[in-house]
Amino acid sequence: MEQLHEECGVFGIYTNEVSDVAADTYVALYALQHRGQESCGIVTNDDGILSYHRDLGLVCDVFTKDVLEKLGKGKIAIGHVRYSTADKANRSNSQPLVVRHIKGPMAIAHNGKLTNSKELRSEYELNGGIFHTTNDTEVISYAITEQRIQTKSIEEALEKAMFRLKGAYSIVMMSPKKLIAARDPLGFRPLCLGTIDGGYVVASESCALDGIGAEFVRDIKPGEIVIIDDKGIRSIETHCGNKCKLCVFEFVYFARPDSTLEGASVHRARIRAGHYLSLEHPVQADVVIGVPDSGLDAALGFSQQSGIPYGVGFIKNRYVGRTFIQPTQRERERSVHIKLNVIKANVKGKRVVLIDDSIVRGTTIGRIVTLLREAGATEVHIRISCPPFLNPCYFGTDIDSRDKLIACRMSEEEIKNHIGADSLGYLSVDSVNRIAENANCEFCDGCFTGNYPAEIPQCEQKDKFEAKINSTVK
Repeated sequence: MEQLHEECGVFGIYTNEVSDVAADTYVALYALQHRGQESCGIVTNDDGILSYHRDLGLVCDVFTKDVLEKLGKGKIAIGHVRYSTADKANRSNSQPLVVRHIKGPMAIAHNGKLTNSKELRSEYELNGGIFHTTNDTEVISYAITEQRIQTKSIEEALEKAMFRLKGAYSIVMMSPKKLIAARDPLGFRPLCLGTIDGGYVVASESCALDGIGAEFVRDIKPGEIVIIDDKGIRSIETHCGNKCKLCVFEFVYFARPDSTLEGASVHRARIRAGHYLSLEHPVQADVVIGVPDSGLDAALGFSQQSGIPYGVGFIKNRYVGRTFIQPTQRERERSVHIKLNVIKANVKGKRVVLIDDSIVRGTTIGRIVTLLREAGATEVHIRISCPPFLNPCYFGTDIDSRDKLIACRMSEEEIKNHIGADSLGYLSVDSVNRIAENANCEFCDGCFTGNYPAEIPQCEQKDKFEAKINSTVK
């Protein structure tokens, strides 16, 4: 719930006949809107002619009926929804990117974050490269274009470029005749394959496939490159072989509950998180409620395991943007009150267990506790369906420094007092790694443990041209 977001969502479609691929991509992006509410974009491909539109805003606002009609019909399209992790929200950073080089046009979008982006970018700039964005996608496009000039195909260029790319990336891209999808060798971020009317789709989550009536086929393997064209579908597995290390927070928060990741139901994983929370942090209470929407499934699981009745504690105003959008703390607090309204009849005079997915800075959860007490709750017991954040994430989640994490500055007792709760309990690291029953993967839990499955950068530097010029510089 609290000011935590992830890089992006991606989608691609290839049809055997010319069709309204822009409309299908629009619906799929709408299903992936939870993965990015800052900007969005669609590129369509009509016999090698690429048309695109991208802008800041939600899918339903950016893509009006007129815009979708101008994008036209075609056989291939890709789309993207975005949050930024390190750079500013501006139109130039919207994706997909369209790149035109000596061997033809290419469109590309990605979800994740490179750990060697700074080094690659500096190398390309010193060789005369000019960057128009501050996102990693443009760096990836340079790496692919560099290889494309020397190779026979776009997929071969991507295969060679992947030897240089480090970190997390799920990529969708297209050339004039092909749709291509690729996942980093450790599979930090999800990517799946589906089929529709004899064609194919790729998406960050299976819920996007459901939205357009596509049938789920399988998850794309870590390191796999999938190529779809008029000859059918094939894979390059040069970079395959590593065990998947999916970000565990996909199951805790990022993914939609109706999605399936690596063979495991997201909804069931959150129910299991609630079960484990109840076993690890039992409490005497009258009602269990969840913070909409990410805490609801875990709250149901906590109720099932504990026997404490499940109740609806809040009504969520779905027409209010996420709290991180508000620029000042006062505005963020006000937006929480507007966004969530307590159902007083369900909490007045009761001991309440409140379930949420995480505590980052402690501001939003503190305000929610206050709302419950003002509504007459006699006790408020906080239970969090993941461990405390103690380390930065380098692979696409905006946990960028330890000094912004409340668990790095306070003990659990101090956090409990700070947010005004009667008790506080986090899910253990061991349990969070077991919530996705029968998942075909292991997990990255570096933000909790500091143990990362891949090399991390020694320092994170913001783009110097994104900051205001210091007044002391002559």
